[in-house]
Amino acid sequence: MRAVGLEARVRPVGVTERGAMTVPEGPAVAGWYRYGPAPGGREGSAVLVGHVDSETGALGEFAALYDIQRGDRVEVRRAAAAPVAYRVVSRTTVPKDELPPSVFRRTGDPVLTLITCAPPFEPERGGYLANLVVTAEPLPE
Repeated sequence: MRAVGLEARVRPVGVTERGAMTVPEGPAVAGWYRYGPAPGGREGSAVLVGHVDSETGALGEFAALYDIQRGDRVEVRRAAAAPVAYRVVSRTTVPKDELPPSVFRRTGDPVLTLITCAPPFEPERGGYLANLVVTAEPLPE
């Protein structure tokens, strides 16, 4: 099982005035959607979001998701608990305005959902027009 080379500090994020999930400004920081479960929770989708690049074009930590494959290992290190390991089970690209509500579910089997921007990139329309969504299931402890 390959390990994913993604090292990002994580901070809690909420929602914008328009109801969209907030994304941290810098490409080296990931956001955890604080209104849903945390990684390692017993149920629901723990969501981490990050930029693929910066306004200058420098790659962000979540650019590593472009190379992720089904079966890859993702580990989330937590400050107050043991790390949680996951195995990637799917990756899909969806239009930004069509992110499925199931991404933010609070019940059901636990998963880790990683989200970043995906092409096409059209500056005149606000930047990236799609999201790459990676879903991973917890590995047995």
